[in-house]
Amino acid sequence: MIDALVLAGSTNDGQLRKCSKVKFEALIPVGKKTMVEYVIAALLKSNNIRRVLLVGPPVLHNIFLSSRVEIIPFQKTLLENVRAGFRYLPTTGKVLVLTSDIPLITAEAIDDFMLSGTQSNAELFFPIVFKQIIAKKFPQAKRTYAIFKEGAFTGGNMVLVQAEVMERCLQRGARLVEWRKKPLKLCLALGSNFLGKYLTKRLTVAEAEHKVSELLGIKGRKIICNYPEIGMDVDKPEDLLLVKHVLGVRD
Repeated sequence: MIDALVLAGSTNDGQLRKCSKVKFEALIPVGKKTMVEYVIAALLKSNNIRRVLLVGPPVLHNIFLSSRVEIIPFQKTLLENVRAGFRYLPTTGKVLVLTSDIPLITAEAIDDFMLSGTQSNAELFFPIVFKQIIAKKFPQAKRTYAIFKEGAFTGGNMVLVQAEVMERCLQRGARLVEWRKKPLKLCLALGSNFLGKYLTKRLTVAEAEHKVSELLGIKGRKIICNYPEIGMDVDKPEDLLLVKHVLGVRD
């Protein structure tokens, strides 16, 4: 079993502000629960998670009373929040890092991803989900897709990483995180040849995997997921409406 780090420090100053006036996105209500409560519930049901570290505002102390959940004070940026969480984690071994805005996530999806991550000696595992997998279960979902030779993919909202390489990833990968939902800009940053192959749909997932690993200075590995919930983050009002519909929640 390993520890999980959940990032819940993002302020609610984007499109979701139209839906709720709460200060933090993680605290946006979905029925009688907040978004982050669904994520924590799935983690606590997982067969592979020992402890959950939750980086976010102090009010989370009033929501989570389990001895398996530890609240860490949030910082100003995403990368700073990751660093803050890793100060409380072991310096060796795997850690599951995920966002707090995926309320459809399930323990089954988490366990499936983690099982795949134990079958390789890579240092970082990242999930990708085929467009048709998402469309089959959530046909009304609007996601950002990257088009590869093998088809259209969206990225998942968790990574499994060796604690020893996390700081190196943070130092080298700030721009990759910033551009994670802008495929063209990301490809341009990776090189003109890379961009050219992407635009002509000749770029393979394996080539992207190799290039990202090279830039981060680690051995990264993609995991193709059959659980679309991993790629269903909530960052727009229509995403929130879809989640409420799937969960059978009424305003």
